[in-house]
Amino acid sequence: MKSLTILGSTGSIGRNTLAVADHLPALFRIAALAAGSNIRLLAEQAAAYRPSLVSTGNEAAAREFLRLHRGSETRVVWGPEGAAEAAALEETDIVVSAISGLGGLRATLAAARSGKRLALANKESMVVAGRLLREEAGRSGAEIVPVDSEHSGVFQCLAGIRREDVKKIILTASGGPFFQTPAGELEGKSVAEALAHPRWSMGPKVTIDSATMMNKGLELIEARWLFDARPDELGILIHPQSVVHSLVEMKDGAVLAQLSPTDMRFPIQYALTYPRREPPPLPSLNLAEIGRLEFFPPDPEKFPLIDQARRALEEPSSFSIALNAGNEEAVAAFLEGRIRFTDIPRVVMGILDSHRGREAEDLEDILRLDSDARRAAAKLIP
Repeated sequence: MKSLTILGSTGSIGRNTLAVADHLPALFRIAALAAGSNIRLLAEQAAAYRPSLVSTGNEAAAREFLRLHRGSETRVVWGPEGAAEAAALEETDIVVSAISGLGGLRATLAAARSGKRLALANKESMVVAGRLLREEAGRSGAEIVPVDSEHSGVFQCLAGIRREDVKKIILTASGGPFFQTPAGELEGKSVAEALAHPRWSMGPKVTIDSATMMNKGLELIEARWLFDARPDELGILIHPQSVVHSLVEMKDGAVLAQLSPTDMRFPIQYALTYPRREPPPLPSLNLAEIGRLEFFPPDPEKFPLIDQARRALEEPSSFSIALNAGNEEAVAAFLEGRIRFTDIPRVVMGILDSHRGREAEDLEDILRLDSDARRAAAKLIP
């Protein structure tokens, strides 16, 4: 039996991870949970799974947790340091990193330093600190297994494949809610319209990233570090059915594809059980019912942030940090109604245009560069 720490246990990935653990109760137990502000749900999870450690977003949330979870022997910590302590917990075998945004970076690095299996769902950690994460994992022997459906698909396609035989790695995208919308009509799109994803149920920030297709841009950068890929080896195709999660083109012309139902429990389970495969949590694909699989190139006029991500790929690592920070600030401003949908790429491009790139040295340097980029974003957001 493997012990799990779930960073971001009250979010979509965290809840689905607990559902996988429920599906395979003989294989997994919950050692630690970490969450931010949804303390009522965290208390319910702690009562159900009885972890030895729980981390909350801050001290006030920790006090609220203790009020709701009286009489428990669960130890409570808080803040980024608390999440890092949960990630490095000695009894933990697998850490699921699913804290949204840069807030999950310190804990993700702690898991890598501790030699755990890191089931990585926090793409921002790999985007801003890919080199650092790879170095820490190399020193400790930690195993990084991606949870994002696209990177999980690539990971599965590459199993047993010589890296030198790979010509191209292609990530697929649903196209989000505006795939059929002309570029000229995007300016007036509301928050509600941008959050109406046709395929996936995700948090607000990730859903807006899907609407702008910045999620694919970030995933290109993540794939560069996960699979040691050059920028010219990485591609994107829009696939509205969201059944083919990725493709790998071989140098002999063969194309390998990974297909599974549109449900995050499939890649989560594989990240937890790898290299074994266990019975699925849901029925398998029925291709006859699906009927057709379509693929389209993304429109650069409609989705300019993909090109900005490619720009960051070619530059020193501080560009990826600036790209991520600017996007987070712009998305937050859009969700709060302070800017229009089409202002999100304007803010990100403005930050990159003024950015002077360099290589980030360590975690503290990454956090400084992130703060600088957020201050630059504030000047571009009303």
